[in-house]
Amino acid sequence: MKYNEPNIAPADRVMEIQEYYFSKKLREVAQLNAQGADIISLGIGGPDRMPHEDVIATLCEQAQKSGNHSYQPYVGIPELRQAFADWYKHWYGVELDPAKEIQPLIGSKEGILHVSLAFLNPGDGVLVPNPGYPTYTSVSRLAQAEIYNYDLTEENGWMPDFEALERLPLDKIKLMWINYPHMPTGTPATIELFRKIVDFGHRHNIVIAHDNPYSFILNKEPLSLLQVEGAREIAIEMNSMSKSHNMAGWRVGMLASNPTFINWILKVKSNIDSGQFKPLMLAAVKGLQVGPEWYDELNEVYASRRAVAEEIMRELGCRFDEKQRGMFLWGCIPDDETSSEALADRVLYDARVFITPGFIFGSNGERYVRISLCATEENMRRALDRIKEMNNK
Repeated sequence: MKYNEPNIAPADRVMEIQEYYFSKKLREVAQLNAQGADIISLGIGGPDRMPHEDVIATLCEQAQKSGNHSYQPYVGIPELRQAFADWYKHWYGVELDPAKEIQPLIGSKEGILHVSLAFLNPGDGVLVPNPGYPTYTSVSRLAQAEIYNYDLTEENGWMPDFEALERLPLDKIKLMWINYPHMPTGTPATIELFRKIVDFGHRHNIVIAHDNPYSFILNKEPLSLLQVEGAREIAIEMNSMSKSHNMAGWRVGMLASNPTFINWILKVKSNIDSGQFKPLMLAAVKGLQVGPEWYDELNEVYASRRAVAEEIMRELGCRFDEKQRGMFLWGCIPDDETSSEALADRVLYDARVFITPGFIFGSNGERYVRISLCATEENMRRALDRIKEMNNK
């Protein structure tokens, strides 16, 4: 059937954003695989391992109960909020009121939208890290905010330059996104950094939104921004079970803050999405109750994969910081490479391995590539062999 292009224009906000890089690139990878390419994906950060067996068992058991298939509260069930509160107290030493200071989310990406719509009017300024998670930028554009990128550089340890921040028109800026351990660079958090950021937010009346999904991956000292005195008055922290509990597709996240901020965000959330499936929330409670042996075993696997990722980086001629945390490895490409995109495409087409070019995270990522640890060690070694073969041609 012939299709006539409609004489209708989309909203201006749609023209301000692009389709998510991974949405496009994974479609290309799927097409290559359909042609028999057998691409090994070291691109996206989606855990490939199973959640804890008690999580699966609880989901199956609770899904058999007839009363568990109705709509659920927008604030989540009390058991889930209490489990998140207990998790924060046990692992971060942060006490939260489960009834007033915790809001379950259908994932952190949705939380970024809720927070942005709750705090940003059109034209308000928002501080977005460069490099950083692309969704901070795209959602800010959808909210019609004015984006002020703040530079993170290798020379400054991928930490904010507070002197440079002070020179920005801070009276226009209402919200600042931070993310430590940082994605994509793997820079770990420090309490000293968090204290500086909380002080900055207080002095300039800027809401600090901390995205904290990586604190348990290859990291012996999980930290929360809310450990800093006075943080709760000015800050929101998002967390997720996607990485720490292998539950990416389950879409279980949360945010914590003061009751006023929580109420504002709930106003937005309750008009956009709904409560999660009750058996899923009860299963998530089980996940939050796992002991240290779960995280130890998880990190033992990631440590083995990380060792192979380092070999891949060296084979590509990239240098990297061994102190990185999280489920990626970030490396600086050789001087003779024209760009991160050119290197990633050469590896994709010639070695049939998908890695992520750093330019997608901002201009400061242009000379870097990222390798995900979310593939089996066997597949990572196969990728290493293919890259060696590519280099020997």
